[in-house]
This record gives sequence, structure tokens and C-alpha cells, in this order.
Amino acid sequence: MALVFHVDGPRWRRHLSRTVTANPGIVPVTKGNGYGFGLDRLLAECTRLHGSDGVGMIAVGTHTEAPRALAGFPGDVLVMEPYRPVLHQDLAGLDAPALVHTIASPDDLVDLVGRVERPRVVLEGLTSMNRHGMPREQLHACLAGLDGVRADLVGVTLHLPLGTGQLAEAETWLREFDVTTWFVSHVRPAELASLRQRHPQRVIRPRIGTSLWLGEPAALSVRAHVLDVREVSSGDRAGYRQRRVRDGHLLVVSGGTAHGVAMEAPTAASTLRQRGIAVAEGLLQAAGRIR
Repeated sequence: MALVFHVDGPRWRRHLSRTVTANPGIVPVTKGNGYGFGLDRLLAECTRLHGSDGVGMIAVGTHTEAPRALAGFPGDVLVMEPYRPVLHQDLAGLDAPALVHTIASPDDLVDLVGRVERPRVVLEGLTSMNRHGMPREQLHACLAGLDGVRADLVGVTLHLPLGTGQLAEAETWLREFDVTTWFVSHVRPAELASLRQRHPQRVIRPRIGTSLWLGEPAALSVRAHVLDVREVSSGDRAGYRQRRVRDGHLLVVSGGTAHGVAMEAPTAASTLRQRGIAVAEGLLQAAGRIR
């Protein structure tokens, strides 16, 4: 089967440059399979942006992705998953000079310092995502104890939820902690500008993945071979579900769930509009009108 992902390179790269310009201090996120482009492709684009737009740091999802990123990108590499001794203590390359570790527990920091000479670290605060990170009291204590720990603090990182309210949440952290550099996720350019205006003494760096790499849908298309074209009449049935079709032509194309087509993750319907869309799609699907 031939199902091919096509990218309009010039249009896509123009979007990348616009996004970098609109988000000063951006940390492009490259993880997993590279958002469908392949990790090597994204590393090559980040290297290009490093030279043309001054992108000095990228982020990867896991420690096992870090060596590839360090080999393919000339700047710093931030690992977004927290360092955990039970998972990562035996990994090679933890002492790479360009590597920046995420710390979500004071005990993990002590362990890392015992294995790596002066590691570069960001401390993660526990946000309303409720994923990993240090509660405020613990983060205060960890920051206060850094003078006695042989580690270089790069900044504090916050992984914020999608939707609304992340600006107010980020605001509370920046007001409470006297830290210069902050890494934030899921903050829109206008919100980022607002935070910088209110906190001119802070360096606020957005981590951006989805809207960077997949933010120009017109530059992306998926094409497949047409295997057959069949004339059908209203009332005929087709497919595994034997749904009725209307007058017209039925195209049989290569590709399917083996390529991830027709698979989607559930979205959080957090607004009235999103809930309305979910209800409408559910009704259309129940009526057999969703392709």
C-alpha cells in the first residue's frame, strides 16, 4: 500500500520561521517519531533554525532520545521527563555538557549530583496538570538548598494544561519565586507577551511542539493510490460496517489504520463550543454520516 505524507517544504519552513519570530526564546520540542516527520528531519530543521534564527535549545521527551538529539543539534538539549535514578542512573551520556536535566524531586537532584559533576538542571513545579513536579513548598526548599549542591540551575519549568487559565496559573508562579529563567508550555504568543510585560525582569522561554511543526495544515497533505473507482446507487452498502451510500462514485484507496488513518485521540471538551461539536459529531456518527 502506498500512503505518502507530502510536505510543501518552502511553505512549511516559512511557517517555522514565523513561529520562531513570534515566540522569542522558543525551545522547539522534538520527541517520539518527530510529530510524523521523523526525528532526524526535525533535528535538521532545528539546526537550520539554530543558524538562521538563533534557536539555541531544543527539548526532547525522554533521556533515551537525548543522545540522538545531542548528535544532531549543535545547541543545548533539554530532557522534559524528570531524571529518576531507578530509570536513568545507568544511562550513558548523562554528563554531556549540552544536556539539561529536569528535576522533579530534591532526592533525585541529590542522586544526579552524586553521579554527574555539576549537572545543568531545571526544577519543575507541580502545576494543575498534576503530572510530575515539586509542590510550591518543596520547590522553595530545593531552591534554598542549591547553594549546598553542586549543580547549575538553568531555570524553573512549568508544564501547563491546555485550554484556558494557564496564564493566571503561570502568573502565580512567577510572582512567588525569585527565579530569572522560566520554561513554559501551552502559552499562546499573546499570553507570552503579557507575561513578559508584567515581569520584565524574567526570561520566559516557551516550549513549543505541535503548533510549530503541525501549525500550517495547508503545507501538509496525505496522498494515496486510487485502486478502484466504482459507480454506486443510493441505498447500496459498502465497507466493513455495511453503511448505505448515496448516488455517486466510490473510491477505493490504499492505506488505513495500519498508517494511523481513522484513528483519533479523545479531546478535552472544556468549552461550551467544544462540547457542542462533540455532541454534533456523535449524532452524525450515530446516523452514519461520518466518513
